[in-house]
Amino acid sequence: MSATEAKIIISGVTRKYSIRRNTEEARKEFTALQEVDLTVRPGEFLTIVGPSGCGKSTLLDLIAGLAAPTEGALYIDGRKITGPALDRGIVMQGYALFPWRTVRRNIEFGLEIKKVPKRDRKAVSDRYLELVGLSGYGDRYPYELSGGMKQRVAIARALAYDPEVLLMDEPFAAVDAQTRETLQDELLQIWEQTGKTIVFVTHSIDEAVALADRVVVMSPNPGRIRDIVDVALPRPRRVGDVQATADFSWIRHRVWELLQGDSAPVKGVQQQAAPQTTLELAEQLSSSAVL
Repeated sequence: MSATEAKIIISGVTRKYSIRRNTEEARKEFTALQEVDLTVRPGEFLTIVGPSGCGKSTLLDLIAGLAAPTEGALYIDGRKITGPALDRGIVMQGYALFPWRTVRRNIEFGLEIKKVPKRDRKAVSDRYLELVGLSGYGDRYPYELSGGMKQRVAIARALAYDPEVLLMDEPFAAVDAQTRETLQDELLQIWEQTGKTIVFVTHSIDEAVALADRVVVMSPNPGRIRDIVDVALPRPRRVGDVQATADFSWIRHRVWELLQGDSAPVKGVQQQAAPQTTLELAEQLSSSAVL
């Protein structure tokens, strides 16, 4: 992919932190990320998985402009990222809603920053309330909502001011399994309707594969990209349906192998293609069986 075709370019990025355990100990450097190169396509749904401490959230912070790389650079549409901007929306695990604002006024927060007129703000918030299934809840306060509803508000708020990129850091980790699958399906529908570029961090292999066009697998100490796995599953998708297929199981197992560290780093090396049908999978497993 050429630079002109990329939405986000991460080039040679290293992020180091200076740490000190007590006042008498000399400062030491901790390398969270080292020499990370990654390109994200326009409109792509990219997920990032890896063990704790591999730098997933750090990488998201760098794309958001909330932190700066020690070495290397990041670009969005060819422009160097030097700080936060309204071309990127962020959804975190902890909702981060303003408790003193109603649902509607939480959604309109970014629009107020952009100085959108009040009448226009209402029209936009109405649209996104409907999009996330919360029509009729605009006058409620966050304490009156369930965890899943709060996360819907957080997604609506991030989308309302029309960012080009949506950054999501384990947004569904705090909700129950049934609500999580519902939110995953709703996010896929929103992504299909809006065409946003999404970068999604998760600890869940199932979630990463079910949502993504590609899964970035990271390794720790320091954080590096071990490999990038293509997810050749049809769209549109429903999470429950796609997780029941043999193709999903094959891709999930590949990601799992990479996370276990059983495979050497293979980024850039041609991999054997995953079977495209259940029959092909069965034939491949049969041919490799010990008789």
